[in-house]
Amino acid sequence: MRTALRVRQVANALNLSTAAGLLLAAGSRTPVERGPDGLLLGTGYRPPLPLAGAFTVGNVIFYRADRAFIDSRPELLGHEAGHATQYAWCLGLPFLPLYAACAAYSWWHTGDPGSRNFFERNAGLAAGGYRELPTIVRRPALRNLTHRT
Repeated sequence: MRTALRVRQVANALNLSTAAGLLLAAGSRTPVERGPDGLLLGTGYRPPLPLAGAFTVGNVIFYRADRAFIDSRPELLGHEAGHATQYAWCLGLPFLPLYAACAAYSWWHTGDPGSRNFFERNAGLAAGGYRELPTIVRRPALRNLTHRT
């Protein structure tokens, strides 16, 4: 394994985000198996939240699908691996509120939580199944609300 990937694995172990992912897997009865590059793959995730088909907690990547689907979508695995690296950059679970703030910003500006989300853009929009959407112009509507006569 490359040094950078080993550093990510150790960082996410030390910052307890991978432990949180394993706890989520145990609590949701999601089976976990070893994946490439120090990642752990949880397949058949069933709880309704989050709404995503795939998401990451530390070095644990959760999929609603089975392993055959994962193996057929290496770009999605790469996208989720990017989120594992982001957990390391954010020192673990602080990633979650930072991600939420970026999703809110994106939703406000495009109507979509991923299109202008820093973390999704950094991990690769298209690889994660997101589209680049135009910005919604809200200033005139806000100005009209605040300047009623």
